[in-house]
Amino acid sequence: MRRLSGLLLAGAIMLLPAFSQGHGGVRAQAAQALTFDGDTAILTVTIKPDKTADFEQIMADVRTALMKSEKPERKQQAAGWKVVKSATPMKDGTIVYMHVIDPVVKGADYTILAILYEATSDPAAQRAIFEKYRDAFAASLGGGAFTTVVDLSKP
Repeated sequence: MRRLSGLLLAGAIMLLPAFSQGHGGVRAQAAQALTFDGDTAILTVTIKPDKTADFEQIMADVRTALMKSEKPERKQQAAGWKVVKSATPMKDGTIVYMHVIDPVVKGADYTILAILYEATSDPAAQRAIFEKYRDAFAASLGGGAFTTVVDLSKP
């Protein structure tokens, strides 16, 4: 129940964790790992229409970071994580993207910026990643972790 009530907060952590500038670099301020309890997780966000290419490049970079990681759970995360895009924009012009994670890797951290920061320790590069991600973002529409109740592909 605690995890469900904190889901929107967790989504915010995934999308825009708290950062401060110190000694010219970027550092996370006690950001909690974003993990999921269910079989499947779905997170919905909106991206500014002129920043969709930036967002899609960031997610391609997440895939690269996951696949190059020496942590075996990172490759498992990549295998089950898809990002889909709405065919039509919202009334305000923003574009809806859904992160569909199936299966969820239990205990794995899905915080996007944490994944990207594992791939580079350069503070200037981390700052550029953060700013690109922040500038693309319009809103988190929510989401959650889910458990399969009926699998229509199986008898």
